[in-house]
Amino acid sequence: MSKEGHLVCHGADCECQFGTTPDKLSVSTITKHYINDSEGEEKLIATNKEIGLPFEKKTFGTCKFSYPNKPCIPNITEWQDFYDKISYKENGGNPLLEGSKSICAIAGTPCVSITFHGQVAEPTASNFEETEEEQEISQQINPIPTDVEANQKKKLGFKAI
Repeated sequence: MSKEGHLVCHGADCECQFGTTPDKLSVSTITKHYINDSEGEEKLIATNKEIGLPFEKKTFGTCKFSYPNKPCIPNITEWQDFYDKISYKENGGNPLLEGSKSICAIAGTPCVSITFHGQVAEPTASNFEETEEEQEISQQINPIPTDVEANQKKKLGFKAI
């Protein structure tokens, strides 16, 4: 089953409906596929093969499901609602989406959800550089001179209308 939404990556925020604190997803089943990471060092794409205990702190605090208030140590058996139109050869997994949920062996239900997909926009200098062609097109679309152009025209003796 595939749904829409952002792809999930290493460091995504997750929570268990029976836990008391959130934890971050730790991707360990894939090593080559990054997203939203210009250096390709931190944001590995999370897949439905992140099972067992794929979280940084390895706990969601205290478990409201177990008695009496035992530590919430999840045991993920499977993920639901992942993107099934892509499969990675490296681990045979499909990417997780922000709407994906996982089933915990303790609760037996899809109780672990993703509250933030983990992607953060990181613009680089090249995102802000304009080529001469782009400047020329911008000038044709909007012929109002910029402050720099207006100052240059003043130096040359042009008067503003």
